[in-house]
Amino acid sequence: MSARPTRAERPVVLVTGASSGIGAAVAARFAADAGWQLLLHGRDEERLSQVAARTGGTILDADLTDPASADQLARAAVEAAGGVDVLVAAAGIGWAGRFVSIPLSAIDEVLAVDLASVVRLVRLLLPQMIERRRGRVVLMGSIAGAVGVEDEAVYSAAKAALGVFADSLRYELRGSGVEICLVLPGVVDTPFFVRRGTPCRDTNLKPVPAEQVAEAIWRAVVRRNRSELFIPGWLRLPARIHGVAPAVFRRLAERFG
Repeated sequence: MSARPTRAERPVVLVTGASSGIGAAVAARFAADAGWQLLLHGRDEERLSQVAARTGGTILDADLTDPASADQLARAAVEAAGGVDVLVAAAGIGWAGRFVSIPLSAIDEVLAVDLASVVRLVRLLLPQMIERRRGRVVLMGSIAGAVGVEDEAVYSAAKAALGVFADSLRYELRGSGVEICLVLPGVVDTPFFVRRGTPCRDTNLKPVPAEQVAEAIWRAVVRRNRSELFIPGWLRLPARIHGVAPAVFRRLAERFG
């Protein structure tokens, strides 16, 4: 067996879902700061190669529709760089439509990519962060996970679970030097809706550029001062109303959307 590589002088960031959308924008933002070493994961090999060429990142292969592949990804990251300082779990898929119409295979795929693989990846990378007493885990939630969205029951459930997962980890990691940041974007201008085959239902919402999300994530990682990011910021209001008065929120949502 080859010797494990020594820790890089530059901190290491692993970005999943880096072949497009938010993940690609995050990779580009970290690459703009020469102080980072990038490890990149993504489903689309051709686009991921292009992102890696632009950012100087190292490509890691894994199929996150199989949660066990998170084990492979974590091992590859440690072997490639000696460890991971920052995990940005941006990989995600969606499915929109009535719950009674969703194929069972789609349920398994959404829960595998958006939840199970993320939990496994964090479980495998967290010990080496705790050992070094430093690290940052960025989880890609959604406003759908904070308030629930019609016709997105499984996706909303997966993102809601990530939110509670983030809260639980924060309690456990208090004083460890490792921090958790949950990102809750609204509609983002990415190929997400095209890939799932259904456009965004609310045409009144202006999509946020993926670069805006990436900038917020980068600032949260560098400054280490944010545990929760709503993007755009006004989404914090409906989330808080839902938390304080869920019945009132549901009535407003049914009336106004």
